[in-house]
Amino acid sequence: MRFLGVCFLSSVTAFRLLPPTYICAPTRLRGGADGEIGWNSHSAVAEAPASLVRATDDDASKQMRSKFERMCRDAQQSITSAIEELDGEGKFQEDAWTRDNGGGGVSRVLQNGRVFEKAGVNLSVVYGSMPREALEAATERGVDRAKGMAPGERVPFFACGLSSVMHPRNPHCSTMHFNYRYFETEGGVWWFGGGTDITPNYIDEEDMAHFHGTFKKVCDNHQPEYYDKFKSWADRYFVISHRNETRGLGGIFFDDLNDRKADDIFEFSKEAVNSVVESYAPIIKKNMDKEFSEKEKKWQQVRRGRYVEFNLVYDRGTVFGLKTGGRIESILMSLPETARWEYDFHPSEGSKEWEFLQACKYARAWI
Repeated sequence: MRFLGVCFLSSVTAFRLLPPTYICAPTRLRGGADGEIGWNSHSAVAEAPASLVRATDDDASKQMRSKFERMCRDAQQSITSAIEELDGEGKFQEDAWTRDNGGGGVSRVLQNGRVFEKAGVNLSVVYGSMPREALEAATERGVDRAKGMAPGERVPFFACGLSSVMHPRNPHCSTMHFNYRYFETEGGVWWFGGGTDITPNYIDEEDMAHFHGTFKKVCDNHQPEYYDKFKSWADRYFVISHRNETRGLGGIFFDDLNDRKADDIFEFSKEAVNSVVESYAPIIKKNMDKEFSEKEKKWQQVRRGRYVEFNLVYDRGTVFGLKTGGRIESILMSLPETARWEYDFHPSEGSKEWEFLQACKYARAWI
């Protein structure tokens, strides 16, 4: 075990070092010769078109772009169907939109269910451009994905991804997040990123072994070193630096992955996203009807506050969406409906809450 402290700052401080303009200025951003993207550049449609990838994309790029979008759409359908069945009452509301310059998205959000307070699974296809400095902040620090571009010059890009957060009602049930994405810049530079992680409120060794074991099996099917590498990456990435603790109990996380054939990484991403239900549903079924106290509910709210802090300050997907003029309702879908901040709150030493917090301060092996 080792302390999650200053050694992890380098993976997240890139966002805080950017000038404020790149982070939150509500300006319109140019999206290439065909149009612009901005906060209000999307148009609601009754039903998303068969594909959000431009028909005019060149064949070399279009093949993987379309293939990844299809994978995301299929996963969105299968995952939301499984969550509806698990909840028993709640139904996903679907919103679709397009942009004149290409791309768009499909958001599916369930609220006020029997099991889930809020759950969302969002598909997004984006054509746009951003300053080189903003692109660097959206990827692993130190990785240059805009070679040949001058500082301040805008980098045209394509991005497609599927992201999700599930917030259950019962504090004995874990919150779960996943995101899988494919990114290209003009000129053919490409990479994959993503992962799945879990945020419980209490430690259940059996649940953590099941969750991590599911993704170790996925990783082992592709590269034996993937699980240890990506589990460690998740432990570094999901750190709330100003709290000196992690958001939850990890999972797998990877970014800037382009060290082998694109089709090979695609197949890994596909198996990982299609393993989400297998990794998560049994944990919810086991815990969703457990009794809980007011104290345990308050602790859940405190931990949700930590979730909000990470997502708004450090999460690359949130920061990227804000920088590129994304659809706000979809970007902020990840936030829980309710959270709690108590002044100078510290759980009693030796309590279940204290034990959980120790697991957030010291990385642990779960399998």
